Amino acid sequence: MFSRESDLLYKIRLVEWLKADLVSHVGELFHAMAQNSEKAIATALAAIIASCYVLGRRLGIDFSVLDATTQAWLSERNKKDQQVEKWLGDYAELESHFRQKR
Repeated sequence: MFSRESDLLYKIRLVEWLKADLVSHVGELFHAMAQNSEKAIATALAAIIASCYVLGRRLGIDFSVLDATTQAWLSERNKKDQQVEKWLGDYAELESHFRQKR
C-alpha cells in the first residue's frame, strides 16, 4: 500500500490479517461440517489451531506459554464443570493428551 509504513503500522496490519485468516478458517470449518468431510474438518481445525498459535506469537505469547496456559485452563475447567465432564470427558482427555506430549 504505502512504501513507508511505520513498523507499528506494519505490525497492526499483520495482526489484523491474522485475525481475518482465523475467521476465514472458521468459515472453512463450517463448510467442511456441512459437507461432512472428515479430512476437510480436520484440515480446517488444524488451520484454526495453527492460526491461534501464530496470532498469539505476534501478540507476544510464546508457543510454550500458550501450551502451558491451555493445559492450566483445561485443568481448571475440569475442576469447575465436573458434571459436564462426567458426561463427555473430552476436556479431560485433551488435558491428558497435553500431559503426554511433555
